[in-house]
This record gives sequence, C-alpha cells and structure tokens, in this order.
Amino acid sequence: MKLNEFAQDVHENAVAHGWYEREPTLPEAIALIHSELSEALEEYRNGKPMIYGCCNIEGAVCEHSEECDREKGEPSCKPEGIAVELCDAVIRIFDTLAFYGVNIESVLEGKHEYNKSRPYKHGGKEI
Repeated sequence: MKLNEFAQDVHENAVAHGWYEREPTLPEAIALIHSELSEALEEYRNGKPMIYGCCNIEGAVCEHSEECDREKGEPSCKPEGIAVELCDAVIRIFDTLAFYGVNIESVLEGKHEYNKSRPYKHGGKEI
C-alpha cells in the first residue's frame, strides 16, 4: 500500500470511529501527536521494550508465550511499547495530513531531497 492510500485508510478509520464528529483544530491534532511522542518517552523511561503485549507483531516481546499461537496471531492483545507509541504518532500525523488532503508521498520525497542537499550538521548544533 502506498503512503497516501494508507493515510486515507487511517483517516477513514478515524472518521468511522467518531473522531471527526467535531472537526479537530490543527493545534488539537498537533497536541495529540505530541502526546503519543510523550507516551513513547515514558515507555523508554520505564525500561519497556520496543514492542510488547502482543504476539502477532514481528519483533514483539510476547507476554503470552505458553498460551498463544504466533502463526494465528493469538491472543489478540493490545500492542504496547516505544515503537508502538511512535507508530501512534505516525498514524495521527497521517490522519491529519489525509484530512487536509496533503500528498504525503510528494512532500516526503521533496523534503528528503532537500535534506540531502544540506551541509553536514547544518545549523552547527548537537542533536
């Protein structure tokens, strides 16, 4: 699936689950994206793995090793972890961009090409 198609699917899911009964403002959307990043930081600070709590995601630390069947993705658990929270931020970003009709693939490619042309450590700052 292409990024724009994925973003549209994410947005349609958000609409179907009632998150657009009242159109969110851009500041609200940005705050929700930020909250997902904060949740990723908390998972890190709490020493949690990248992915856990779910057996049907590659690389997950399975908490149900004796009772689940990875082939079938059982049991159906809520994915948790640093990577999951970062993906939640991406999902919220894609939802927002799809809502505004942004061609994500075009913007990503354009911005990446620009970044490749920038000098080494442009701006002179560390991290």
